[in-house]
Amino acid sequence: MITVEEAFRYYRENDSAHGFDHVLRVWRLAMRIGREEDADIEILQAAALLHDIGRPVEAATGADHATVSAARAREILAGRDIPPQRVEAVARAIAQHRFRGTLAPDTIEARVLFDADKLDAIGAIGVARAYAVAGALKQHLWAEVSDDIAGRRPEEGREDQWSGGHTPVHEYRFKLANLRERMFTPTGRRIAQERHRVMVAFFERLEREVSGQA
Repeated sequence: MITVEEAFRYYRENDSAHGFDHVLRVWRLAMRIGREEDADIEILQAAALLHDIGRPVEAATGADHATVSAARAREILAGRDIPPQRVEAVARAIAQHRFRGTLAPDTIEARVLFDADKLDAIGAIGVARAYAVAGALKQHLWAEVSDDIAGRRPEEGREDQWSGGHTPVHEYRFKLANLRERMFTPTGRRIAQERHRVMVAFFERLEREVSGQA
């Protein structure tokens, strides 16, 4: 449907946390998980390579990047010799990949893409990406976070990341610490275990250093 080389040109305006290096990591994870979970690899590859092309529009307008990316994927693939139902399967997976979205993944390809994208948000790379976003938005490195943020529904945090008071610690408590339990596939859950452990250790250490205990 689309090659890695073709997809690259759609990411020249993306930020560092959602650039083509992120896309390639998600694509590799999606291929790994998809093969183990018996997903349609052709649909999954196209969805993984195009899943974040709407990020610049979200940054400029606040529109849901998953919805924008799904629409752009339809446009890109529509002019090719691909059955419409397969194009729609790609768009559907993209539209359902967002943690802060309201659409739950309902196909195996959508679930694999969701898991691959969220795995890139935890572990060592997840911490690095959280701080890349924080730097771009001029957020503080650390702040005290109320306990109630961890129990909020994903859609309730849609605007929080862009607020002046948000920090990587908020993102960790609200989203990142919960991703291990949100995995849809057995393979995703298995990979998430170690990544979650590494991430938790970092934020626990950060807490001790900030308070002068370490």
